[in-house]
Amino acid sequence: MGCRRFKSCCPDHAAIWNHTCTTSIMKARIYKPARTAMQSGNANTKEWVLVYEPEEPREVEPLMGWTSSGDMRQQVTLRFDNAEEAIAYCERNGVAYEVFRPSPDARVIKSYADNFAFNRRDPWTH
Repeated sequence: MGCRRFKSCCPDHAAIWNHTCTTSIMKARIYKPARTAMQSGNANTKEWVLVYEPEEPREVEPLMGWTSSGDMRQQVTLRFDNAEEAIAYCERNGVAYEVFRPSPDARVIKSYADNFAFNRRDPWTH
């Protein structure tokens, strides 16, 4: 007995259906979270985060006005110690991924005495 094949090359017979015949491709984003606006320290910025991109748009429920989605993978957040572990997880599970590397911090180390230096760019005023 044969079964029908569609443009997606996936048969519609349940016995032949497997995980490689999904029509949607999961895509994940791997990134290192930035500090929040209320932080001056580096808390929660050491780990790498893997989140799945939404596969279907969110819908507004007409009665209550809540935003909902049928995509359960949006609720999954995985944390890894480094980017290599997250990449290995994606490759092991066949998940397409995109890595966003953090830009280096542009910090200027100054001392308090620099506020009153003679070679200061802007004059000190009240």
